[in-house]
Amino acid sequence: MPIHHVDLGDQSTLLDIYATKASQDSLPKYRLPQGRTEPSAAYALIRDELLLDGNARQNLATFCTTWVEDEVRQLMADAIDKNMIDKDEYPQTAELENRCVHILADLWHAQKSWDTVGCSTTGSSEAAMLGGLAFKWKWRARREAEGKDITKPNIVTGPVQICWHKFARYFDVEIREVPLEGNALGLRPENLRKYCDENTIGVVATLGVTFTGIYEPVEAIARELDSIQRDLGLDIPIHVDAASGGFIAPFIQRDLVWDFQIKRVRSINASGHKYGLAPLGVGWAIWASKDDLPEELIFHVDYLGGDLPTFALNFSRPGGEIIAQYYNFLRLGRDGYTAVQQACSDTAQWLGTELAKLGPFEMVYDGHGGLPAVAYKLTDADHGYTLYDLSERVRMRGWQIASYPLPSKRNNTVVQRILIRHGVSRDLAKLLLDDMKRAIEHLTANPIPNSTAKVGFHHG
Repeated sequence: MPIHHVDLGDQSTLLDIYATKASQDSLPKYRLPQGRTEPSAAYALIRDELLLDGNARQNLATFCTTWVEDEVRQLMADAIDKNMIDKDEYPQTAELENRCVHILADLWHAQKSWDTVGCSTTGSSEAAMLGGLAFKWKWRARREAEGKDITKPNIVTGPVQICWHKFARYFDVEIREVPLEGNALGLRPENLRKYCDENTIGVVATLGVTFTGIYEPVEAIARELDSIQRDLGLDIPIHVDAASGGFIAPFIQRDLVWDFQIKRVRSINASGHKYGLAPLGVGWAIWASKDDLPEELIFHVDYLGGDLPTFALNFSRPGGEIIAQYYNFLRLGRDGYTAVQQACSDTAQWLGTELAKLGPFEMVYDGHGGLPAVAYKLTDADHGYTLYDLSERVRMRGWQIASYPLPSKRNNTVVQRILIRHGVSRDLAKLLLDDMKRAIEHLTANPIPNSTAKVGFHHG
């Protein structure tokens, strides 16, 4: 029988991946390699490095989608070559985007949803900035028509996600973030008069505060702004940052008035890739009417073929996420979204009840009336450990749980927040609860009086 010799320098697919030369060397880190690597070997080696990442399904600090159906994965693969900006080349993808805009406008009670204006974005952060830019341009045009100063615009918010601070800095707008006083967890209408003036381009109301999951009272904020207009003549619009709540309230909190039913609400942003259930990264910006989006902010591009109007901070971006968003609308409908979000909410409320029984926690938000989430702090007793220690302990089992101080005047209060998303079943939540019980038992028996555990989660 002839003896066959294997050339160890051979990079062909006949070799086992881990017998190739590429697998015997460290992967290049900061310089392009000189030679080539067999595709299967390159894939396997990179995949092996990615094993060091956390398990996204156990990341209960993120708002973003971590579970999708196989059909969504296939649609994403089918659309890998589709550039969302090139509407002339991919007109049907553009049509699906247009359908999503009108579906959301209708869901959020736009007066003329068939004649509304909106766009997809890379996420709700970009969408929020577009809403802020529209406010600034409308305010500036009004001030110029009145012959008044346009150099000191401000925007009034409660505790907001970092994107609003970016908007303020990038686009030269003063952000007036109303501090949390007493036991407040969000913007309170009675505080608006102290912060609003003739230079206020708008007020941001958040439907799902990042730090706790509560909804700010949009309807009450609007009533207070109505009162300010009657007393002071200041007509200040509202932008609702509904990054998460925009895909929850319409389905399981239907009696809540927060959207375009309120005349003062002129724009809304939401994240398709959060509770919209689409893959990362798609967001949505919707305006109450075409008059709310200044024409000067819209650019017309002709070098891709045709006349392509665009309003975005980005240009080229993938179309798969928009297609996946439309798939979810088609696949789930109102009934399906209601079932998914209600299941998440029920699990969050169950978890809140069980956590409250453990002893060391005081609930800050128990999952009722806002996002499917819970937030809690340690009681005032000396437990011998911090929430940061608890986060580190459960991370040994793969769980990522956010621990951080509340903003502004309540930053001496450290909370932990757990988000329940699509794919986090009651059984998975029970496994988390069991691991938290064991972690608490361990930390109680082995206190850490001089803990060096630090914030491991940032709202950036």
